Amino acid sequence: MSDFQTTAPLGTVISVRGSVARIGLFANATLTLAQMRATVGRFISIRAGSSAIIATITEVSCEDLPASGQFVACASVDLLGEITYGARPKFQRGVTTYPTIGDAVQLITSDELRTVYAPNGSDQIDVGTLQQDPSVIAYVDIEELLSKHFAVLGSTGVGKSTGVSLLLNEILKSRPNLRIFLLDVHNEYGRCFGERAMVINPRNLKLPFWLFNFDEIVDVLFAGRPGVPEELDILAEVIPLAKGIYTQYQNADRIGLKRIDPKTSGYTADTPVPYRLVDLISLIDERMGKLENRSSRIIYHKLISRIETVRNDPRYAFMFDNANVGGDTMAEVISYLFRLPANGRPMTIMQLAGFPAEVVDSVVSVLCRMAFDFGLWSDGVSPLLFVCEEAHRYAAADRSIGFGPTRKAVSRIAKEGRKYGVYLGLVTQRPAELDATILSQCNTLFAMRLANDRDQALLRSAVSDAAANLLSFVPSLGTREVLAFGEGVALPTRLRFKEVPAHQLPRSDAAISTMPSLSGHDMRFVDAVLERWRGATMHREVPNDPIIADRPAARTLDAPMLQPALGLDPDRFSLLKKPLR
Repeated sequence: MSDFQTTAPLGTVISVRGSVARIGLFANATLTLAQMRATVGRFISIRAGSSAIIATITEVSCEDLPASGQFVACASVDLLGEITYGARPKFQRGVTTYPTIGDAVQLITSDELRTVYAPNGSDQIDVGTLQQDPSVIAYVDIEELLSKHFAVLGSTGVGKSTGVSLLLNEILKSRPNLRIFLLDVHNEYGRCFGERAMVINPRNLKLPFWLFNFDEIVDVLFAGRPGVPEELDILAEVIPLAKGIYTQYQNADRIGLKRIDPKTSGYTADTPVPYRLVDLISLIDERMGKLENRSSRIIYHKLISRIETVRNDPRYAFMFDNANVGGDTMAEVISYLFRLPANGRPMTIMQLAGFPAEVVDSVVSVLCRMAFDFGLWSDGVSPLLFVCEEAHRYAAADRSIGFGPTRKAVSRIAKEGRKYGVYLGLVTQRPAELDATILSQCNTLFAMRLANDRDQALLRSAVSDAAANLLSFVPSLGTREVLAFGEGVALPTRLRFKEVPAHQLPRSDAAISTMPSLSGHDMRFVDAVLERWRGATMHREVPNDPIIADRPAARTLDAPMLQPALGLDPDRFSLLKKPLR
């Protein structure tokens, strides 16, 4: 309290309206030059009875000043919370005792700032320092951050990926048993988390096609285009039958087991049980053989051709190669993807850059849906944080863009996930293109520099805090600077993310130089690159291929994917050194 009383007066309250007050700044205030810079963004304290109201300056003007001449300017402030003085000072959000005309106003002291931002428990993570006072550490309440979802928003190049790496590393440090699943769209986080993360990519992923529900498998077969209604009707009929037939195969060796009619198996097209494409094609072919009308048979023939084309495409090997080996492997797939048990690696990084563009939406839909369903049916006993990079790709505001089931799966986690221990972290550079309903479920927002007017407008509508006026700073924030709002922080805060160690920097922040190589590149280099390029769509590059298996340098299952910003993948040097004919 003594610190409050000895601070030089800055001004006095001249009007109060709801959560906003107006103060007059004294013309003859005995302040230092630094203190006189009472500009927007600075915190002030207002003496109100036995408490100090904490407010932030949102506007300063010398227009329409009172005629008394004692004020050099007027400032508008947002009332944020108050410090009560008892045995020890304590801060709480919201205002119980409002200021009155004439109450004294001072710039907030370092001690008061520390009281406001003091960690109120052990469950806090250190993410940086206050922009106003770098000596004050900015803490985030990890329980509020996770259980009520969070979002990181910012344009390209403002340090957004570095901020995500910082947050997730601090979360892992504080909650070592929390499982984290990160959708890495640009393959930039592979080396940010060291041995604590399992890196998954098309070369080591096994996601059997029968785990896809009806909408997702249709999206795969039709390469993201709308399905042909006649073909969809056929698929909806034969997929449950194929599942019933597979169940018979599995039970055939059981003595005395009564043979079950596939039609009475009770399976639907969405039931996640195995079936074989051979049976599926056989059922379609059987129906085609019973038709006499040639035009009707063409529909069946096109559907068979469509299935065969996708099955034989080496880019889809992670779905179709050995999909039925081992029978029902759903438990193994979920254990591998979602780290159950973690075995010292509680985090999964799903690198999406190597997947065919036509199937990425379906894969993300499957992963989101399985993450939620596992939390639902396990009653949330094993919490999972699902982090979605470039979230506007999968949950677009425009319903005509993107894949509907993916948006539905992300939305389901946003709306209901916290009840079942599935938490959501969204990362996007275009919040205006993100479904506003999903963004509204994120109760902690980290807003970095956003230059687009539509993005700023949507952010303004998403922030319900009393300090929404702080959003006027968003276009002018520096690199690594962030405005933090919501439940995870003590107050709406302009802070600066702390430095991230070099080994935790995403590849986009450790980019290769734009200067050309001094050695130059000859035709041998171009030919080697083309060989790798073509190899991505050739059968010899699919997993479990004998040629790959015979290579002297065996690749472990969790080897990181090729990082675009690092140039050539060290694991592929043997390919580049092959003699060219």
